[in-house]
Amino acid sequence: MAEKVLKAGITRKPGWLYYLDRNLDVYRAKMVRGGEKKRRGQNPELVLKSGLRRDENFLYYVDKAGDIARVKASRGGSAKKGKGKKAALAVKALGLKKKLKAKKEAAAKKKALLKKKIAEKKKALAFKKAQAKKKKAEKREALRAKKAAAKAAAKAKKDALRAKKAGKSAAKKAKAKKSVGRSSAKKAKAKKAKVKKTKAKKSAAKKPVRGGSRAAKKRKAA
Repeated sequence: MAEKVLKAGITRKPGWLYYLDRNLDVYRAKMVRGGEKKRRGQNPELVLKSGLRRDENFLYYVDKAGDIARVKASRGGSAKKGKGKKAALAVKALGLKKKLKAKKEAAAKKKALLKKKIAEKKKALAFKKAQAKKKKAEKREALRAKKAAAKAAAKAKKDALRAKKAGKSAAKKAKAKKSVGRSSAKKAKAKKAKVKKTKAKKSAAKKPVRGGSRAAKKRKAA
């Protein structure tokens, strides 16, 4: 059964370990969490000087209420020593397990970060490649369009030239036809006039001259 030796009324603060030294004075030390390192200059702080004398038959400690208490010390068998050793080994194993877990977590975090970086790099490279491909395709398309436009322009020019030539040829033919028509008309007119003249001459030759007959009659009467 625990026995209170001194009502100290120490207020415990979180993150501090409260203990008694050999002279039964109360000290406190900053607790170090798993994975943390103890800073330099962090020495234990004196909280209270109790002025008590230690009895070797008792174990002294600071209880939950912040008072100094003691319990009867049970001296020794090997079984208890063995239990203490086992407990210490278990604590050590637990500490090692925690350290190993923290190490594994850190390694996994590092691996994930590296994986993320590689993925981002790959993504950037793929985007760059896609942009270059797009640019190349656009350039190719522009060149194709330019070629097609040049071809169309050349064709249009050729067609215009052909049309011009055809127009000239048609005009020439029409002119020649017109000229031939005029010449034929002139010839036909001239031929018609000639025929008419010939007919008139023939008609004149067939008819008797009236004046001539009268003169002949007068000659006969004389």
